[in-house]
Amino acid sequence: QVQLVESGGGLVQAGGSLRLSCAASGDTFSLYALGWFRRAPGKEREFVAAINWSGGNTYYADSVKGRFAISRDNAKRTVWLQMNSLNPEDTAAYCCAATRLHWLKLSNYNYWGQGTQVTVSS
Repeated sequence: QVQLVESGGGLVQAGGSLRLSCAASGDTFSLYALGWFRRAPGKEREFVAAINWSGGNTYYADSVKGRFAISRDNAKRTVWLQMNSLNPEDTAAYCCAATRLHWLKLSNYNYWGQGTQVTVSS
């Protein structure tokens, strides 16, 4: 098993940037694909971005493509989400998640962090 802890959330003005971090402990980090998901108040959880075990492949939701970037460092056991050009619609609790199964099947993500809040003011 892997344990995940997010950090880096906060309050930012529209147009600003934030960098979220997710630190892992437990099992061998490089065995896992990692993803970021978010849930806004009153809405379903939605996929944001994912990265495969090596970091060589990434996948983004259309709503964040070109603004967000996911990356990882297996030696540091950390995955990041760089968020640029933020807008109020990005306001949500952001969680990182991990899977040892196929990384592009979103229902495979079965290890979750507690989340970090991102609030974008207009």
